[in-house]
Amino acid sequence: MQLSAFSDYGLRTLMYLAAVPDRHCNVREIAEHYGISRNHLVKVVHRLSQLGYIASTRGKGGGIRLALPADELRLGDLIAALEPMQLVECFETETDTCKITSVCRLKHYLFDANRAFLQSLNQHTLAETIEDRDPFLQVLNISD
Repeated sequence: MQLSAFSDYGLRTLMYLAAVPDRHCNVREIAEHYGISRNHLVKVVHRLSQLGYIASTRGKGGGIRLALPADELRLGDLIAALEPMQLVECFETETDTCKITSVCRLKHYLFDANRAFLQSLNQHTLAETIEDRDPFLQVLNISD
């Protein structure tokens, strides 16, 4: 399984914000630190805001920050919110055109594996991803 760039950027953005919880950041700053597309990151941040993970403030001194404490954000829940988890066509009954859906057992195994993947990630929080905060800040050249 491979996460989309959208989910990857979303997780990295949340990690960045978790590393500097006492200040507002902006999309340009985060995009530059990671060397990723600002335009793509704007879409990611907008979605994270819609989902309630990021709070944004307009105007001077504004920016974005985590809307919830990092230790309350479970990784599996974050990925499930960002990533379309339809591993195969038959997971989506409205668009399923697979001829063997009614007799196929593979979909059940894939569904179970997908659920186990998210449950495993939910054993960890966003806060744990930056537990060793100082090296994280140094690698990204972030001043707190």
